[in-house]
Amino acid sequence: MERFHWVQHRCRQLLEGQSVQHWYSAPNGVPDKNSQDAHCSPHRVSGKQRTVFGRHGPHQQEYETISRNYKSNVIRTTKYNLLTFIPMNLFQQFHRVANLYFLFLALLNWVPVVEAFQKEITMIPLLVVLTVIAIKDALEDYRRYLFDKKINNNAVRVFCGKQKAYTDQRWKDVQVGDFVFLSCNEIIPADIVLLYSSDPSGVCYIETANLDGETNLKQRQVVSDLLLQGVEFSPESFHSRIVCENPNNDLSRFRGYMEHSSGVRVGLHNNNLLLRSCTIRNTQTVVGIVVYAGHETKAMMNNTGPRYKRSQLEKHLNKDILWCVVLLFIMCLTAAIGHGLWLKNLKDPVFQVDEEMSPALAGFCVFWTMIIVLQVLIPISLYVSIEIVKLGQIYFIHNDLALYNEQLDSRILCRALNITEELGQIQYLFSDKTGTLTENKMVFCRCSIYGVEYPHEENAHRLKMYEEEKTEAAVCSMTLKSGYSVKSLSCRSLGCNRSSVSLNTLNTESEEEEDQLFGKRTSAFCSRMAKEVVPDPELVKKLNWLSCPVLPLSEGSPGTPSSLELTYIIDFFLALAICNSVVVSSPSQPQNVVPEAGTPLRSLEEIKLMFQHFSFSPFSALTTISPPQIKSSPGSRQFTHGKTNSFTFSTPPSSTTVGSESGQESSLETSNLKLHLSARRERGDIGQLDSRETEGDISKTKINPDMAKQDVEGLTREMDNDDELVYEAECPDEEALVHAARAYRCTLRGRSADSLLVDLPGIGPLVIQLLHILPFDSNRKMMSVVVRHPVTGQVVVYTKGADSVVMGLAETPTCAEQAQEIHTHIRKQSQKHLDSYAREGLRTLCIAKKVLEEEEYEVWLKRHLLAESSIENREELILESAQRLETNLTLLGTTGIVDRLQEEVPETIEALQRAGIKIWVLTGDKQETAINIAYSCKILCPNDQLLTANCGSKDVCAAILEELKLEVQRCEDSLTRITSKKNCGNSFLCTVASFILVIDGQTLDWALQEDLKSDFLELSRRCKAVICCRSTPLQKSQVVHLIGKELGVITLAVGDGANDVSMIQMADVGIGISGQEGMQAVMSSDFAISRFKHLSKLLLVHGHWCYSRLANMILYFIYKNVMFVNLLFWYQFFCGFSGSVMTNAWVLIIFNLLFTSIPPLIYGVLDQNMSADLLMGLPELYQATQTSQVYVPCMFWITVLDAFYQSLVCFFVPYFALAGSDAGELTLGSPINASALFIILLHQVLESHTLTWIHVLVLVLSGGSYFGFVLLLSVFCVTCNPPTNPVGVETLQMSQPLFYFVCALTTVTALIPRVLFRALHNTLNPSAVLKLAPMDKVNSEKYHERMQRWNLSHSKVKRLPLGADNPGLEPSTASEVS
Repeated sequence: MERFHWVQHRCRQLLEGQSVQHWYSAPNGVPDKNSQDAHCSPHRVSGKQRTVFGRHGPHQQEYETISRNYKSNVIRTTKYNLLTFIPMNLFQQFHRVANLYFLFLALLNWVPVVEAFQKEITMIPLLVVLTVIAIKDALEDYRRYLFDKKINNNAVRVFCGKQKAYTDQRWKDVQVGDFVFLSCNEIIPADIVLLYSSDPSGVCYIETANLDGETNLKQRQVVSDLLLQGVEFSPESFHSRIVCENPNNDLSRFRGYMEHSSGVRVGLHNNNLLLRSCTIRNTQTVVGIVVYAGHETKAMMNNTGPRYKRSQLEKHLNKDILWCVVLLFIMCLTAAIGHGLWLKNLKDPVFQVDEEMSPALAGFCVFWTMIIVLQVLIPISLYVSIEIVKLGQIYFIHNDLALYNEQLDSRILCRALNITEELGQIQYLFSDKTGTLTENKMVFCRCSIYGVEYPHEENAHRLKMYEEEKTEAAVCSMTLKSGYSVKSLSCRSLGCNRSSVSLNTLNTESEEEEDQLFGKRTSAFCSRMAKEVVPDPELVKKLNWLSCPVLPLSEGSPGTPSSLELTYIIDFFLALAICNSVVVSSPSQPQNVVPEAGTPLRSLEEIKLMFQHFSFSPFSALTTISPPQIKSSPGSRQFTHGKTNSFTFSTPPSSTTVGSESGQESSLETSNLKLHLSARRERGDIGQLDSRETEGDISKTKINPDMAKQDVEGLTREMDNDDELVYEAECPDEEALVHAARAYRCTLRGRSADSLLVDLPGIGPLVIQLLHILPFDSNRKMMSVVVRHPVTGQVVVYTKGADSVVMGLAETPTCAEQAQEIHTHIRKQSQKHLDSYAREGLRTLCIAKKVLEEEEYEVWLKRHLLAESSIENREELILESAQRLETNLTLLGTTGIVDRLQEEVPETIEALQRAGIKIWVLTGDKQETAINIAYSCKILCPNDQLLTANCGSKDVCAAILEELKLEVQRCEDSLTRITSKKNCGNSFLCTVASFILVIDGQTLDWALQEDLKSDFLELSRRCKAVICCRSTPLQKSQVVHLIGKELGVITLAVGDGANDVSMIQMADVGIGISGQEGMQAVMSSDFAISRFKHLSKLLLVHGHWCYSRLANMILYFIYKNVMFVNLLFWYQFFCGFSGSVMTNAWVLIIFNLLFTSIPPLIYGVLDQNMSADLLMGLPELYQATQTSQVYVPCMFWITVLDAFYQSLVCFFVPYFALAGSDAGELTLGSPINASALFIILLHQVLESHTLTWIHVLVLVLSGGSYFGFVLLLSVFCVTCNPPTNPVGVETLQMSQPLFYFVCALTTVTALIPRVLFRALHNTLNPSAVLKLAPMDKVNSEKYHERMQRWNLSHSKVKRLPLGADNPGLEPSTASEVS
């Protein structure tokens, strides 16, 4: 698969700013005045719209005028060319403060009165930096050039007006208005509006993996009312124009309309747009017109480059750099004043002095000379070193075996390159629940229909057995693998001439073994658990009444369901099957084609009679059906699915009103209702119905277990014999519900843009006309489909959504008192079941329906089409339209779906809490569900006190928060800490009772307001954890922002879905989990992981290491520079503060540039103050970095004072050793420089916690390079440092024993205080590292043994190199190697 690595276009053309227009299509299709004006002046492009004509159509003149304003399809991501490389690269490099600083010093040294060194020497640091960065930029730009060239020269078929045919052209030659012809598996070259599809229904499927990483297919639709399907599309016959919004980076939005030559407008939306870099799937051919090309495409405009954030450590470093500037100013000012006083007091000089310059002016010049001499005191190069160190740290994080997911073949992805140290300072962690703490692999568990609960006990037993079976199988399947990523052949390309390999990879750590044991998976979310739903026997028994050869109409027989209950059951499973966006395919049928419906089991008249008898009104007569006893026989099986000759239902006329739900009820129905209720009252059953029985049910009759078992077994056998269907869903709960409906023979068999093929139990295949889909959004929290019933002809709305919304939208009937009583009872029982499901930790959904009258539907349709054809405020108008439709719903039932916890989530959360990290769970689920998951995750301990805040008004919220604060205060005053851990197991968290705050979304809205947020902060700050239920994406980001800003803490947000993006971007560190909900969270994150358990290793180990390494390296860097600069400063007291130096200028310049630059980098990348096993075993050690104990402000001054002391020793020991001799300035400088080198290198050895052969090699090379360089300089350099001559100085010094004695004495004297301080401190106050050293040694030995075994086992197998795509890891050892 070709990957697009987009680089943001560096200069975009400014959009022409004209008046903003709001356009809406007239309901009758007649253009209004504004549209006519636009049509008269098609060349005018307003500030928020563009007009597109066909390039080879009748509007040639208009096209030529407009096309000048639009970009071509050429992409150019390079920054330079041969002529502009040097000036542009220098211009960009001098935007950096460090380079400007070096340039200023180099230019300052060219001023004769302040010149400190040779002019050429001061240019060396700047030239080295500029050259290295220029080479790097040139190589990167050349690589981008090759990539651009490859992309621009890709071939695509474009319509040619001269040849009247499609010809092959290069991508870069495509222009706005071109007609592009694409085949299956081709990549889309530009943003095009879909005009034609080979599919008769005008459907096209695309894969957006190149764009957003999602591998599930997206459905796109030909522009509505474009009657060009089924015949060959001719671009010359295209006379319409397209008016759409100007280019933008919103991938989920496209607004516009197509205006035909007749003046009729057709609205355009995102489903009509094919985006550049996506891939055509499951469609033979498509034709579209280009509306955005090149850098104006949404893909190119979405390139934001690497994420940049400033870490707290970097902010702290900036303050210390300012202190270094202050020190530099003080030292230079001291030298300037000293030089002025020295000149003023100088009498009869024995050497040449410029007597014409006043002492004040001479002091001013010396000030700038000292700026040049002491330039390295400002550690500007430290910023470059930090970036290099962070790259090294990211390399080791990326290649950590413990963070590798073998089944997904994915490693941790580091998108933000400059905040690795923030991982070691996290104080608050905000987590989503679904897909983050849980698998997001939904499995249907139980349901409630018509107020009757069906617990599916056999299904629960099956889930338990599956877990045990999978665990045993996983143990047996731990074998060596061959290091390549497992891909599965997808059925998505069945509709193409060319086969394609699915980009879907396995989604959980257990699914690869699952596929090997139980067969290959067939969809993104599908698993054996989700597919094999064991039906509930009682529900199967009720559905079997539909399979009777003749529908009996007798009433009053016990043991039979009511007609109303059967109506609810049928509608419930029909809603599960069709209220979704699931794409269906099978080995014999592609995804985008609805197969022909087979002959139903009943005739059309029988089906109509049955539905008429059921009377679709939800409050119709509760007529009972008493069929004869049906016995199973080998020759007949219930739920038989007919598959004979083709048969298709014709849609009845819209005037059909048979069984209208909103119609008037008959007197017979009312009398039956009264008769049934009166009979129940006589028995005293009203209000005391069992959970398995409602007022519409018959009296308590036991089900024959043998017969129910036969029903279930027959159902299971029939599913096994059924054609294999492949369901492609955008979210896992949709697929779980579709499989649940299929388990009861309500099977979704095909889908197209305007129809669905569904098998109904006892009825057979029916083609259902699909009128509209109202997709799920976070505001409505529900999804609906509008269909026309194939039998009754009614317009029916099926809805599923959150219970908090659907229960409030359920209607209250006014037709009869008994109906209201039944409705109330159904709501009460359903709510009871919802609460029960939530307490068990299940995800809950409500299923509802609504039947529309034709007049009501026509009114709604007219407004909805107006909203769809609007450009401005289109989303708001569509939302209002959906909300108008989704009212007065009839509650059908509820579902409970289990979502398992990910592996090691409780252990991970416990470790993070022990590390001092406060964990908040922000979820949209019910409160009971969130609390249950919190217990499972060990966020809640048995000793913890639960504080609940649920209210409906601001005043009540304020009172509750105040009351909870007082309660926490009282409990804190009375609690006594338990010191013994014997009764608390291994968890220290159970030793102290803590507070857990649970707050719902409505209360959170009040709590986040300005006058209440202080109380909320105070309360939440004193709680161990907070659980926010029913929270919206906006609330999630608001909470993260509030905590981070008001409390001044470092926050981390982790999530896996699009609803977590705002929270992830708001946090200091955002982590995305590549789960089941696409890649939006990953694309917006700073780090991307595949499992929640990886957080413990990422934070506790790598976060601790990265922060401690960088903090220590920064302190060492500051020490090194201050120590060396002070040597030059002390010499000024012996040279009249003239700015002279006692060393060779070449050595002075490259001392920090070469000889002492590499060891700090190795120190920052490889140092480990504690082992990984120790940090994982004792999470409390994380608090040392979390509270910035390594890099506190006082440490900066301690480091500076230590550097001052060592510089004094390093200068004055050689000075007094050579005092009274005839040694010159270079002779004095030789032992000083050598001693400084030894002190600086050995100082790092003392500070290092880890010494490897790499450290030793770098230290030896650093020292060896210094002595080699000065010896060569001493032998061959004669005039390289005028006016002094360094020839023979170093060779003479190194041949004398005094040189080595002075160096040794200086080094020991300088370092002995630090050694003594460390020894005393470790004796009186030993650190955790020393206390646990024996344990660490044992762990280290075990680690090396494991690595030896791992290497030995892998050396016997021929494997591919370890890489991002071919890791080649073993499941049995990946979890052991840290």
